[in-house]
Amino acid sequence: MKKSAVLTTLNDFPREFVLEDFLEKLIVIEKIDEGLKDIKEGKTISHESLKKMVNRWQK
Repeated sequence: MKKSAVLTTLNDFPREFVLEDFLEKLIVIEKIDEGLKDIKEGKTISHESLKKMVNRWQK
């Protein structure tokens, strides 16, 4: 995560806030960024493949 993303997120928060809320927001942003990177790199699976995996787990 870039420092600029942290600062932008911090500036979006009110003057006083709960630290846990801020950290949670940063984690969500990081996970979204990771997901977008995976999409760009082709690290995805089809919906049908996912359904088959879930069905195997449930057995």
